[in-house]
Amino acid sequence: MNTTPFFSSRKQKMDTIPRYRFPWNKEKTAITAYDAAQHGPLVQASVPDGYNEIERYWVDPGRSLVVIALNTKTGQNEYLLFEPALTTFEHELLERVHSDLRNYLVLADSDLSKDRTGLVREKVAGLLDEYGVVPGTDSLFRLDYYLIRNFIGWGRIEPLMKDPNLEDISCDGNRIAIFLYHRKFRNIRTNIMFHEEDLNSLAISLAQRSGKHISMGTPMLDATLPDGSRLQLTLGTEITTRGTSFTIRKFRGEPFSPVDLMEMRTFDAEALAYFWLAIENNKSLLFIGGTASGKTSSLNAVSLFIPPVAKVVSIEDTREIMLHHENWIASVTREAVAEGANVITMFDLLRSAMRQRPEYILVGEVRGEEAQTLFQAMNTGHTTFSTMHAGSVDAAIHRLESEPLNVPKNMLQALNIVCVQALVYRGTERIRRALEIVEIAGIDPGTANVRVNNVFEYDPVKDAFTYTGRSQVYTQIAEQRGWSREQLSQEIATRKRILEALQKQGIKDYVRVARIFQAYNIEPAKVLQEMGDLSKILT
Repeated sequence: MNTTPFFSSRKQKMDTIPRYRFPWNKEKTAITAYDAAQHGPLVQASVPDGYNEIERYWVDPGRSLVVIALNTKTGQNEYLLFEPALTTFEHELLERVHSDLRNYLVLADSDLSKDRTGLVREKVAGLLDEYGVVPGTDSLFRLDYYLIRNFIGWGRIEPLMKDPNLEDISCDGNRIAIFLYHRKFRNIRTNIMFHEEDLNSLAISLAQRSGKHISMGTPMLDATLPDGSRLQLTLGTEITTRGTSFTIRKFRGEPFSPVDLMEMRTFDAEALAYFWLAIENNKSLLFIGGTASGKTSSLNAVSLFIPPVAKVVSIEDTREIMLHHENWIASVTREAVAEGANVITMFDLLRSAMRQRPEYILVGEVRGEEAQTLFQAMNTGHTTFSTMHAGSVDAAIHRLESEPLNVPKNMLQALNIVCVQALVYRGTERIRRALEIVEIAGIDPGTANVRVNNVFEYDPVKDAFTYTGRSQVYTQIAEQRGWSREQLSQEIATRKRILEALQKQGIKDYVRVARIFQAYNIEPAKVLQEMGDLSKILT
């Protein structure tokens, strides 16, 4: 198992590396980019004794290898990361270059426009020339990997940040193995852990690269990393007694589209056609569920049904919503960044959004006083989508009526649809499913309770959705549009056919899917004409 450390310790002696310049007639060192196909792998991984290999894959071809293996002693799968192994000389050389590069990497004006990776390689080559050291080609590739990883990437967690199979990265403290949430293998232990000094250094680096400050005086931080991933961080042992800890909820570079949700069977085409008609006709939605149940992913996906050029304002404390929509203001909260600076809360943003005359307001999650303003927006005719933590419709209504949300019961009638989602087991596999889609049907005058109507229900035995045949939303849309029952049924069937055609034709990335939905809103006849090959709409 590879145990190459994160190179931040300065304990090793590096006197074996000379410091002198090349004679001017010598050829200067040049570091070329590594190519796995051309140069072959730099990692030769062998599974340790006591492990049975299950699966392996490259995160960085030729340089970062992941092996999923069963630990025969514990009976649990583990995530084993292998990176290039260094010789003693390469290790000492890397330590020297890493140390000197901090001082040597001073940017001139002419450097600002250069590629960062190329600039680091250029500076490293200059240092190697100063030392008078000429490493072999493979040695240069190994040095290059670690230097780029540490100066431009995320250090030892860089391969984890690059692995598309990971959702969460969790470090619980000093000298404790990092744990991951893997899309296929779920919660899994790794062979990576940090010493206290290195972990604190990484924590400070994560905070700084998020544009935030963390210290022993303010040892807790919630932030967004530059790639959009969510970071929760604590420093030292005052709050987390086992040492510095962090959790990174990785940002999916390309958000899920409705077609993706169909493929994952979170929803079926009929349920998505229901959302499509409801959103186009200004019905307000609330997605509820537990942690990691897919609430925000579903909110983002169905928001692609918003008609083109409609004005949209999104409000979040951590940026997650991603739309292919031009008339969209994406706003996020702000903490106090300096003494005297104003804190901007979700309530402030929502109150401001009300003055911007939006047609659709998207709120990442309601958890405080902004809930009252959100429901006031619904009651004044604004279409709003949001998420909330709750396990059922009754629990959601109870939470909305209670502290600290305090939404009056009569205001709840403005909410049209509640979708309940959960992370459930099917066999040994954990899957995300919509358990039910419920309409708010008003207030019972006798009991003063909120009346609901189940529109779609999930059957866990068949892993399928069932339409109950009753929908107040469909009835309202037909009345507003002047449609007969047959016209309504035809419109539902048409949208369902479009969704199924997109799935069958493999058109599922959110940009292309959004363009098809927008084209149908503008020229439905053209989309129906090209149903056999919807990609023609995109050209």
